[in-house]
Amino acid sequence: MEISAEMVKSLREITGAGMMECKKALNEANGDFEQAKKILRARGAQVAEKRSGRETKQGVIESYIHAGGRIGAMVEVNCETDFVARTDEFRGLARDIAMQIAAMNPVAVTREEVPAELVEKELKDSREQAKSEGKNEEVAEKIATGRLEKFYQEVVLTEQAFIKDPQRMIKDLVMDMTAKTGESVSIRRFQRFELGVDGTK
Repeated sequence: MEISAEMVKSLREITGAGMMECKKALNEANGDFEQAKKILRARGAQVAEKRSGRETKQGVIESYIHAGGRIGAMVEVNCETDFVARTDEFRGLARDIAMQIAAMNPVAVTREEVPAELVEKELKDSREQAKSEGKNEEVAEKIATGRLEKFYQEVVLTEQAFIKDPQRMIKDLVMDMTAKTGESVSIRRFQRFELGVDGTK
């Protein structure tokens, strides 16, 4: 299939990848736009993997206030250089993540940071529910483990579906930014506030 300059340009606008990368991905995908996006995302994941060990001491702290000042969030998103930290795209990513935190109320950035007592409570509740439905010990354990995955997708920021595009997870946005900038990008920490509610995450 003939890959037009218009197709390359459109893919570049959506993904932020370089012109040559977009053309290569479209050629590999035989002009299939969605497939080309997947190819670019996979490459971005590989790039992110290679860069994940690099130090990220620059970045921004971004905030988002919602619902007439009743809910707010602050997030620290890191990168390697001040140059990247000052770009509109990087700040836009941080703002989108702050908005995600305000809307979806995660408890941790990664699943490793979820408090052990929360994980244990989720497993226990799921086991008990499965047993109350007549499942034996072994089946109840499998059900509990399966439900734990869903629990992580609800409470872990990087594993949540992005509110503006549910086909993508927050970690996809971070990987895309890593691929675009050539720098390691990471979410360091966040805080969410809700008016009148103590112990916010």
